Amino acid sequence: MFELFKNPNINFIGRRRWAYIISILFILAGVGSMVARGGLRYGIDFSGGTLIQVRFEKPVPVDRIRAALETVHMGESVIQEFGDTREYLLRLPLTDVSSEEVTRRIQEALAKDAALGPPEIRRVEFVGPQVGRDLQIQAIYAALWSTAGILAYVAFRFDLLGGLASVAAIVHDVLICLAALSLTNREMSLPVLAALLTIIGYSVNDTIVAYDRVRENRLKGRRKGETFETQINNAINQTLSRTVLTALTVFFTTAVLYLFGGKVLEDMAFILTIGVVTGTFSTVYIAGSLIVDWTTWRERWLARKKKVVAKA
Repeated sequence: MFELFKNPNINFIGRRRWAYIISILFILAGVGSMVARGGLRYGIDFSGGTLIQVRFEKPVPVDRIRAALETVHMGESVIQEFGDTREYLLRLPLTDVSSEEVTRRIQEALAKDAALGPPEIRRVEFVGPQVGRDLQIQAIYAALWSTAGILAYVAFRFDLLGGLASVAAIVHDVLICLAALSLTNREMSLPVLAALLTIIGYSVNDTIVAYDRVRENRLKGRRKGETFETQINNAINQTLSRTVLTALTVFFTTAVLYLFGGKVLEDMAFILTIGVVTGTFSTVYIAGSLIVDWTTWRERWLARKKKVVAKA
């Protein structure tokens, strides 16, 4: 079998403090971005409203489109270039008017401006307020149930500590993806949610492979007198080629999807690409490191407890 690294001996666990710092800084930057923006920018799927995709015969400036929309008084709209300067997505807030009437008014308003030319309505989507709220709740349930299932499986397959570390690594990956989403001002939509759930499954896959190698090495480690930290580090090094090769395969696929998949799939492909990178990072640096730190803390706590009992 082809191996990218021949007998690597990198001290991943020894550098875990730097990994923690990098992750915390990135997550804090994402949280700061969310606070500054008032939260994530939800798409029509979650916030409700009307989305209209319109194309013009020639490139048009955004301010001319906004000036035309202000004549129909449909509320504050979001105008986003979609691919090139001839095609735009118009996002309008919820109103008491039907989506058909909204579309008709928008089309008439745009057609009145001779500089814009005749608009072509290519797509219309409408989501009611209740549907948007229901989708938000279902999205939270989907993420929680999938994480709970992973915790139960890893705890049964290996141990509870491994399950908790896996969940912590998953939370880390999701937070990094959400931070990247906010920092780049992208929308939280159903395709992005599907990407996040995919990343949850992908991330834990590499972690389980490393855990399986840890279990294989425990008996050998006891015979050689290796510490638990060394066993974890050896397992990560022994599965490093497999982890990186798998990640590169997925990374190239998602990168091509991001570059050539079109605007509709761009946000989803972006999250998948970020998730592959952070999933590999958490497998190498976060999951195993957390087990080492938690094990060390537990051993010290038990040692102090024994001393207290002995003194009593």
